[in-house]
Amino acid sequence: MMGLAYMTPMVVFDTFGIVSGITGGHVPTAYIVALVGMLFTAASYGKLVKVFPTAGSAYTYTQKAINRHLGFLVGWSSLLDYLFLPMVNALLTKIYLTALFPEVPTWIWVVLFVGIVTILNLRSVNVLANFNTLFVLIQIAIMVVFIILVVKGLHNGEGTGQVFTIQPFINGGMDYSAIITGATILCFSFLGFDAVTTLSEETPDPKKTIPKAIFLTALWGGIIFITSSFFIQLFFPDMSRFKEPDAALPEIALYVGGKLFQSIFLCATFVNTLASGLASHASVSRLLYVMGRDKVFPEKWFGFIHPKWKTPAINVVIVGVISLSALFFDLVTAASLINFGALMAFTFVNLSVISHFVFREKKHRTIKGCFNYLIMPLIGAISIAILWINLETSSLIMGLGWFIIGFCYLIFITKAFRTAPPQYQVEEIQL
Repeated sequence: MMGLAYMTPMVVFDTFGIVSGITGGHVPTAYIVALVGMLFTAASYGKLVKVFPTAGSAYTYTQKAINRHLGFLVGWSSLLDYLFLPMVNALLTKIYLTALFPEVPTWIWVVLFVGIVTILNLRSVNVLANFNTLFVLIQIAIMVVFIILVVKGLHNGEGTGQVFTIQPFINGGMDYSAIITGATILCFSFLGFDAVTTLSEETPDPKKTIPKAIFLTALWGGIIFITSSFFIQLFFPDMSRFKEPDAALPEIALYVGGKLFQSIFLCATFVNTLASGLASHASVSRLLYVMGRDKVFPEKWFGFIHPKWKTPAINVVIVGVISLSALFFDLVTAASLINFGALMAFTFVNLSVISHFVFREKKHRTIKGCFNYLIMPLIGAISIAILWINLETSSLIMGLGWFIIGFCYLIFITKAFRTAPPQYQVEEIQL
């Protein structure tokens, strides 16, 4: 549920208009392509967490499986993804609630949202997980009602006028290159399956639980996205009804269920951002904790654990303060930074599997080992490479700027590479 909350199931409505226009009305197919690539990467995360059952995600895996210096740079780049997603959720909340209550100053929504998320994250992870479970179930309930209304509309002649058709998936006029382009955009809907790795140290039996949670988060998220987009595409086979295809969520809700349902739907989007905000806030505070415990950042502050709540309380507050930047940032800039950090993490997780299991452990000498530890992560890496090729220029420029700052900091803490970056010592688990 933490992973699904991070992924925000209702994000399918935010991206539908854009991707439907690109793919020519084949959003479900684009989701299938995206899901296949993400499942290979999810499998790589699952393999590594069994060997390194500690918080830290891609930072820890690259550091221990490949190289400490590279691990730091991957962790630094991943901070873009983790640090800015809580801020994006605060920004989205400001946009949604300002639309509903234009007379209220926008800063109030940001401060209120960040305050709620920060306070809840200060408590134990069990409290946080319970809240996220509730919020995810609310989103799913709203989506079920939406599908029922779509089916009713189809029977009344809306859209394609039929429920049982494969038209949203495939037809004779498909442009397969456009499908891949659409899948590139939709891959970022899957951000979140990796976030559960940051909870490894707070999870009973993480070597068994976390790999399963990673894979199921990606799989169930994909199923929700494919199912929802299928019914949306049936109701809107083309883009002719949308006045603003790039922001189609309000129009989708209005045409399917009327003004009352649209209001309920917009309220659900607030639940959506709150759930994602809680999960992303928890993940980045734990990544900062690992980097503090490793003494990459000042351990006194970043490596602190609250004695009662057992949470990285100082990091939680730091992330809350950073999230207040939603008062000044715009959505395009924040999203661009997130994309770069996510792709960096995904790339090196797949490469870390090959480095550890093939070059270090020599697990590829059997047919099964070759498939699990070489072929599967290679497919995952190739899938992510396609995303790198299609990454927008602004993401690349700003991401490289952040990377250069991290590289300069690495030179400083390693005394111009004369020493290795600090590393928390934990024994590896032999499979």
